[in-house]
Amino acid sequence: MGIGVPSTGKWLETRGYPGFGKRLKRLRRSVGYKQAYLAELLEVDQATISRWERGGQTPPPDTQQAVFAALGPKRSDDNALRRLVMNSSDCLHLVEEASHKCLAYSASRARDWKTSQNALLDVSLWQFATEEIQKAEAELEAEGWWDLHTPAPKAFQTSEAIHDRIRISAGEIYWERLYLSDGTPVRLVSGTRAGA
Repeated sequence: MGIGVPSTGKWLETRGYPGFGKRLKRLRRSVGYKQAYLAELLEVDQATISRWERGGQTPPPDTQQAVFAALGPKRSDDNALRRLVMNSSDCLHLVEEASHKCLAYSASRARDWKTSQNALLDVSLWQFATEEIQKAEAELEAEGWWDLHTPAPKAFQTSEAIHDRIRISAGEIYWERLYLSDGTPVRLVSGTRAGA
C-alpha cells in the first residue's frame, strides 16, 4: 500500500476512529473528491476506498491517520474562524471532525486544559478522549451523524481525565458541525465544567 504514515509525534499511536467508513465518506464528499481520485492520491485501488466506506474493511489506525492527513484542509482561508475561536471568552475549541486535529482553542479552554494556547495546535485530541467522549463518538454512526450535512448538535456529560499534556474537566460537552471554506467538516466543541 502506498500510504505514507507521518513520523511526527503529533499522531494517534494506537486508537482508530469509530465509524471510520462513514467518517471517510462524509469527509471525501465534503471536499469534493471522487473515490477514484482519492484512491489515486493514496495509491490504493478504488475498491479499497469503497470497502472502507461501506465498512467491509477497516484499515489500521496508522493508515486511518494517513488517509485523514491526505484529506485535511489545504487552504488557510479560515483564519477569521480560528480568530473567533481563539478570542472567544467562552471555553471552546475547534477540531477537524474526521481526525480530531486541533485547529484553534480559546484562552479559557487553554486554562481549563492547563496548557498554553498553542501547545496542542495540530495535535489530534482523540488520544486524550475520556471513556464518555469515546462512547459519544461511537454513537454518532447509529445516530446518522455522518449521513447528514448538518446534524443536530450533540450534548453529553464527561468525567475528568488528566494526561501529561492536557486536563479534561468533568462537565457537559456540546458538539456542533461547521465547515471550512474548502468543505472540510470541523467540530466546534463547547460546554460547561461541572460545578461552574
